[in-house]
Amino acid sequence: MICACRGATADPYGHFLRRRFSLPNPSLRRPNSPLHFPSHPFTNTWKCMTRAMQMDEVHSAKEIPLGLDATMEDEYASQAKLLKEFTNVPTINKGWIFNSDSGKQAMFSVGQPDLLANKKRTLILSSHISEENNCSVKFHWSPFPIEMVGVSTVVPSPSGSKLLVVRKKDNGSPMQLEIWDHSLLEKEIHIPLSVHGALYTDGWFEGISWNHEETHIAYVAEEPCPLKPTFDGFGYKKGVSSDKGCGSWKGQGEWEEHWGETYSDKRQPALFVVDINSGEVRAVEGITKSLSVGQVVWAPSSSKALHKYLVFVGWSSDNDFLQTKRKLGIKYCYNRPCALYAVRSPFSDTSVGIGEDSAKAVNLTPSLSSAFFPRFSPDGKVLVFLSAKTAVDTGAHSATNSLHKMEWPSDGNPSSSIDIVDVVPVVLSADDGCLPGLYCSGFLNHPWLSDGYTLILSTVWGSVQAIVSINVSSCKISRISPLETSYSWVVLAVDGDNILAVCSSLIDPPQFKYGSSLEFKERSISSIAWDWFGVVSPLSRYSEKIKSLLSTLQLNIMKIPVPGASEEMSGGAKKPFEAIFVSHSSSQSKDSSKGSEKNGCNPLIVVLHGGPHSVTVSSYSKSLAFLSSLGYNLLIVNYRGSLGFGEEALQSLPGKIGFQDVQDVLAAMDHVIQLGIVDPSRVAVLGGSHGGFLSTHLIGQAPERFAGAAVRNPVCNLSLMVGTTDIPDWCYVETYGKEWKNFFTEAPSAEHLSLLYEKSPISHLSKVKTPTLFLLGAQDLRVPVSNGLQYARALKEKGGEVKVIVFPNDVHAIEKPQSDFESFLNIGVWFKKYCK
Repeated sequence: MICACRGATADPYGHFLRRRFSLPNPSLRRPNSPLHFPSHPFTNTWKCMTRAMQMDEVHSAKEIPLGLDATMEDEYASQAKLLKEFTNVPTINKGWIFNSDSGKQAMFSVGQPDLLANKKRTLILSSHISEENNCSVKFHWSPFPIEMVGVSTVVPSPSGSKLLVVRKKDNGSPMQLEIWDHSLLEKEIHIPLSVHGALYTDGWFEGISWNHEETHIAYVAEEPCPLKPTFDGFGYKKGVSSDKGCGSWKGQGEWEEHWGETYSDKRQPALFVVDINSGEVRAVEGITKSLSVGQVVWAPSSSKALHKYLVFVGWSSDNDFLQTKRKLGIKYCYNRPCALYAVRSPFSDTSVGIGEDSAKAVNLTPSLSSAFFPRFSPDGKVLVFLSAKTAVDTGAHSATNSLHKMEWPSDGNPSSSIDIVDVVPVVLSADDGCLPGLYCSGFLNHPWLSDGYTLILSTVWGSVQAIVSINVSSCKISRISPLETSYSWVVLAVDGDNILAVCSSLIDPPQFKYGSSLEFKERSISSIAWDWFGVVSPLSRYSEKIKSLLSTLQLNIMKIPVPGASEEMSGGAKKPFEAIFVSHSSSQSKDSSKGSEKNGCNPLIVVLHGGPHSVTVSSYSKSLAFLSSLGYNLLIVNYRGSLGFGEEALQSLPGKIGFQDVQDVLAAMDHVIQLGIVDPSRVAVLGGSHGGFLSTHLIGQAPERFAGAAVRNPVCNLSLMVGTTDIPDWCYVETYGKEWKNFFTEAPSAEHLSLLYEKSPISHLSKVKTPTLFLLGAQDLRVPVSNGLQYARALKEKGGEVKVIVFPNDVHAIEKPQSDFESFLNIGVWFKKYCK
């Protein structure tokens, strides 16, 4: 049994988190302001007359905010208040467990949007974990979470005795690295912009690694800003100049390729190491300029090794396999070739010389087209890593991963000839109850159980996320999160033979879980069992309104038979796909007596994920919980091509977009309609990116079946997108399928453009009748805003009901807090208007 005690002493790093608070100055009324009147009889009379005139003007011509329907203003206000309730629910981002002088400690990074400031707050919440005599543990939480102001990231050292805090105040200030121990700030290191720019903390290129001795930290940061031409009143100034006066200015110089969506304002990622004691920062040498680096880790120390080594992932900007000399968008795209490299630390002993070539980075995985997320076993003898070789080889932006290992040389000196062993191969089609394949977005920094060879990770398993253990020695795989559940599980930290995780569903907000392995406790090799206990935490306290609304919901993961399955299909492509159905426990509305309900069923929103090689798992979503709370049932379709169902099902979609995925969605709708739990006259569709592609296809191909639609940065016209997107290869992969490499070019022919147009929703625009809401990010490089605008304008031209909202500073995900809030508020009101 596990319980939590509030308010115990638990915050080992609380001292460095304290911030200054200042109360805003009260707003003062100016003597001549409209709200300040001298106490004079005439003035009081004039005040009353003025107010009466103002009220007459308001009643005669009420001013309505731009784009807001006057008949829906009350609904808009009501839903905004409700959405704010859901927005306030915090999200759990990361967790760590480590030992300290005061015992075992847990620390959590928590996210919460700040709508007024339009930014995402990061909070730190700490807890002391005490073990009881009856084998239970108690979590003693610190009294309050602390906001991390100006902090990019925090990274505890391997022993938990130190903490790295990365600060970046503004674009013109230097980077600031702080090293904290349990009682004070040990070291503060300021790194000028001439050394490097901001650290990468985006989760993909991000790499921050303490060495085992905790004396050096390796990390990935932006290269220094390149020199640019200088001009003054006489023209161009020859030579290098650092002038910043008003008499000169810096030119732009040659435009440099970047890694696309969300990386347009970032420079090349490069590798650096800081000596904590001296504060000296050195760039890592021996890495070719064409490589972008990320995900760095320290190789194990060895008394036989001549140098200290770093292992990192390198992505080449030279895409020879596509005959295009450019960087293609990498966000959400695992199909970019990459390899593991080893390189000497710049703080290696330079007195030991073994030739100039020894300083060059060594490719450790030349036989694989993809290798990333390297992790060393605790004893340093094995290096494991993931590979997305199926994505690289087929072109699908994401596909089924594989897990590999290599024995690290005993002399500590890396080589490109190390044997690579498959641990978990690509799963083509899994039997029921078996692992459908690896679909994971990363590893923990320390993902190992105490035996040193059992790896713990989270992976998509059908329509849920599960925690699995992988014995890298025997290659045995076990699902250790409960099998008979529709909850999704994410591992936060591994603590010896215990696991700290988060568990949630679309109708249950996140809860902490603490798991114990009976095998390791009892030392029984014959069986494996995991006990999971709930951990009560401050983050588990939700408003009574949210509890009440969610308590009326139920969730069911449905198997949907494949429409038109044939013998020609691969085995995995013929297997049923899944849809998550979220419904209200009572399908009869309280307002049914007023005639607002037809059929006794709540209106339905069909929710479609993007990708298309992505997935919507059953984990909690604020936005979907909000839509459910408005009285809608949800049908979330993981059509064939989604992650989590094996490689054959995934690869069945490229070349058939706009047909197979459309048929799968319609089949899922027919399934719930035949069960009598959906009113077919009140169905809306919601999707973003490829989900928007599907949504606009559906309202064109099946115009009578949808009462309303809302799309976020939708792909509407592939023939327009191919010349403007950061991933033109995606357009060819999904249009041409397996033969895409034979057609791909940066200059599509008229024949190519014709086929791309035929595959697009815009080719069915003349049949659309559905009122459609468009939500577009003006800074979107993945599906540029012109794609949605063209479709919306054409739909409006033919008399369609259209509303367009453009968020000027947002990207493809429309993820800024204010944009996300306004986006789903408008979706809720739009569906209320057309899908009553």
